[in-house]
Amino acid sequence: MADVIKTATRDAYGKALAELGEKNDKLIVFDADLAAATKTGMFKKAFPDRFIDCGIAEGNMMGVAAGMATAGYTVFASSFAMFAAGRAFEQVRNTIGYPHINVKIGATHAGISVGEDGASHQCCEDIALMRTIPGMTIINPADDIEARLAVFAAAEMNGPCYMRFGRLAVPRLFDENYKFEIGKGVYLKEGKDVTIIATGLMVDRALQAAELLKADNIDAAVINMATIKPIDRDIIIDAVKKTGAIVTTEEHNIIGGLGSAVAEVVCESCPAPVVRHGVEDVFGKSGPALELLEIFGLNAAGIAGKAKAAIALK
Repeated sequence: MADVIKTATRDAYGKALAELGEKNDKLIVFDADLAAATKTGMFKKAFPDRFIDCGIAEGNMMGVAAGMATAGYTVFASSFAMFAAGRAFEQVRNTIGYPHINVKIGATHAGISVGEDGASHQCCEDIALMRTIPGMTIINPADDIEARLAVFAAAEMNGPCYMRFGRLAVPRLFDENYKFEIGKGVYLKEGKDVTIIATGLMVDRALQAAELLKADNIDAAVINMATIKPIDRDIIIDAVKKTGAIVTTEEHNIIGGLGSAVAEVVCESCPAPVVRHGVEDVFGKSGPALELLEIFGLNAAGIAGKAKAAIALK
C-alpha cells in the first residue's frame, strides 16, 4: 500500500500563490510579519517586488490591500486566522466587505490544531465572524489539492473571500482530477442512515467515522463542504431526503460555523435532526496538535457518537 501523503493546507496556499504569480503579473501579496508561517514567503522569494510586509498591523494591511484592489490588482492579504478575522474584523467589514472589494484573505493557523500556541492563537470563531459579513465567500479546504484549487478559484472570482488554512499536515484525499467549485459540496461516500457533512481537516476524520459506523451496521454518507458561504443548499436538502439525519463536523466552535449554516438550511427547507460536532463552545489550550484534537473529541469516534445520536432523533 502506498504511503499516505500528508501536507498542511498552508503549504499548498503558499505554493499556489507562487504559481499564480507566474501567470498574473498584477498579483500582489500582503502579509503581517508572518510570511514564514503563512507560507507567503514562497511568493516573496519568487516575486519580491510584488510582496508587501505590513508588519504587525493587520488592520492597516486590510485597508492597504483594499486600496490596491480598487486600482485593479489581484490582492491576497495573509495572517493567522486569529488576527485576520479577529484583530482586523472592523477593517475587513468596513473596508473590504461593505464596499465589496476584491480582496482575498488567506487565514492560516486556524482551529485547535495550532497546538502549542495555545488558546490565544487557536481561532475557533473565525468562520462565525466572517459569515456575518454580507457578500463574504468562505472556503475551508480539506487537503492540499483542494487548497490549491481554492486559491485559483478565489483569484478568478469577484468580491471578498476568506480562505481558511491549517498548520497541521493532513492526509491527501483527492487527486489531480478533482474538480473544485465555489459553493458546491461533494459526496465522498453515499449512505442511507445518516449524512456526515464535514469541512477542513475533519473531512478525513468523517470518512474514518463512516468506517467505524459500519461495525454497528450503520451506513453513513459523507459530504465534503469546502465552501461554507455560500452554502450548498441543494446538496444539504438532498442529504436529508436520502438519510433523514445530519451530523456536521468542523474544527471550529459549534456556534456560528458549518453546523449553524447547515442547521439554518434544514430548519428553513427540510426539517430533520441536525447534530453539531466541533469545539463545544470553549476555548482551546496549549498542547501537541494531534493530542488536542483527541482531547476535544475532534476524532472519528466523536463523529460516530454524534451520528448515532442523530439517528436516534429520527
